[in-house]
Amino acid sequence: MSATMMKTPGPDHPITIAATPGRVRVLFGGRVIANSARPKILREAKLPEVIYIPRDDVDWTALERTDHRSHCPYKGRASYFSIHVDGRVSQNAAWSYETPYPAMAEIAEYIAFYPDRVDAIEVERPS
Repeated sequence: MSATMMKTPGPDHPITIAATPGRVRVLFGGRVIANSARPKILREAKLPEVIYIPRDDVDWTALERTDHRSHCPYKGRASYFSIHVDGRVSQNAAWSYETPYPAMAEIAEYIAFYPDRVDAIEVERPS
């Protein structure tokens, strides 16, 4: 990707990343795919919030990298992963910006899951 394709978040397209207190669990096929007390919330312009989970908090035995890729002018190139559990498959259910653009470096070691491609994303907030 050329540098001319890279855009920087700003007033016309704000992006914020914040640590969020609590725990996030991603469930699929009766199995916990991710379980983290260190999630981050990415808020981008008027898009829905996205929860990013540290890659260390993911059960990688259930995920398989796919050939699918996408490009965001603000974040960079995304790699995708399908989930396989007991014969059930959710195609391209998760994505990760493994080498994001500098403004988004904070999500380099994180992965996100599509809420409609897993059974549940549980968010427990401290009381």
